[in-house]
Amino acid sequence: MALTFSYRHLYYFWVVAKAGGMSRAAEQLGMAVQTISTQVRELEQSLGCALLKPAGRGVALTEAGVAAMHQAEQIFALGESLPDTVRAAADSAGVRLAVGIPDGLTKLAVYRLLAPILDEPGLRLLCHDGELEDILGELALHKLDLVISDRPPPPNPSLRLYGHPLGTSPIAWYAAPALADRLPAGRGAQGRERRAEALRAALANGELPLLLPTGHGALRARLDHWFERQGLRPRVAGEFEDSALLKTFGAAGMGLFPAATLVEEDLIQRYGVQRVGDCEGVEEQFFAITPQKKIGHPLVRRVTGWAAKA
Repeated sequence: MALTFSYRHLYYFWVVAKAGGMSRAAEQLGMAVQTISTQVRELEQSLGCALLKPAGRGVALTEAGVAAMHQAEQIFALGESLPDTVRAAADSAGVRLAVGIPDGLTKLAVYRLLAPILDEPGLRLLCHDGELEDILGELALHKLDLVISDRPPPPNPSLRLYGHPLGTSPIAWYAAPALADRLPAGRGAQGRERRAEALRAALANGELPLLLPTGHGALRARLDHWFERQGLRPRVAGEFEDSALLKTFGAAGMGLFPAATLVEEDLIQRYGVQRVGDCEGVEEQFFAITPQKKIGHPLVRRVTGWAAKA
């Protein structure tokens, strides 16, 4: 691959831009100002446009310089991570998979979605959770191999991320036994209908409080629309960004909470809760987000089912 510019010149430009001036950059690098200035001019000549302009005693970025700086930040961030990445690869005899998980996503669902690769010999699974925007940035820089999310990646030409649908799961309401016992038994078709009516009434009059995810996740908007369709204004006792916290407080009896039926068996076994009703028409969606359209990582291919589709 032929390059039209020098990465060394780009590095000097990057330091100058971060320092805000040639003199400060020269001090940081232990070089002459004239040498730094010459290197930056050569970069501008090779790219065919000015990247810096005078600003007081220092310099500022032109519009072209802003674009160049954005690319340089990504390039040198990758460069800084190279030693750790190489050492991790050298130290690991197995297969490494780094997965990003948004705070609001059901962790039990993530476990189910990653189940196809958990029996991989020598697997080294690294899971990172946080705000979706932050972990998508990590994915774009190839610090992560995969992000499991409840929504596709947002349109952003600079990130170039790709969403692969993994499936959907209906949402139901769950509660600790003490709250569930306030509703009539739901055996048989008539019993289930009575219980559904009792549940709507208890939500409408505030007898049964709710715990809900915050608006950070896609599920909250779907739940709010469900309340509108049902004509309900429930009493919300708590809102949680973290799905595990929501279930923990729900299992302690603080309120009813929504969860994907995909994880119902694990949910009941681990938290000792009961299913008290359905949230008709509301589903949680799951996506695998990758930094490339054609998936190369063998474990990511298995998670997405991409190999079978190709």
